[in-house]
Amino acid sequence: MNDELPIKNRVSESGLVQIDIKDFLPQPLEIIEADLRDYLHQGLVLIEKDFREKIKSQELTPYQGAYVCIFCSADAVVPLWAYFLLTSKLTGAAKGIFYGTKREALSQILLEEIKNADIEKYRDARVIIRGCTDLEISENVYVALVQRLQPVVNALMFGEACSSVPIFKRSRSAI
Repeated sequence: MNDELPIKNRVSESGLVQIDIKDFLPQPLEIIEADLRDYLHQGLVLIEKDFREKIKSQELTPYQGAYVCIFCSADAVVPLWAYFLLTSKLTGAAKGIFYGTKREALSQILLEEIKNADIEKYRDARVIIRGCTDLEISENVYVALVQRLQPVVNALMFGEACSSVPIFKRSRSAI
């Protein structure tokens, strides 16, 4: 006689809707870094004529449909118009252009995706925003997600189903 009870997945039976921040990323996702250091004379000095020539001859194929983050890793004074010039060259080829690191670009992409996401599917749900991710993103992304979700969900939690932190719960009188 087998006295073993079947294993139950209490998380799936709980009615919790789990959200992974990765679910908001557009697919495919490619972020290319454009380091202005590569355009500087000896990696230190911007010479306008040379800089304009390098930008003019820049091949756009690698940037087609990708997101691009523009920054300068050199400890050099780079005039603002240099960023504008490269942005102008990449506009039309790149899917999106951001100033900053790959981490900052990823955060900006996620912010835009969260802003435009259809959150109605979470209406009146008990939602848990998963806490474990290998993405290096700004806390701003989570702040934006909470702001978008709170008006529609019944409950909002953060973490994992086995150890979540309550964030928001709609009171019965508000329903």
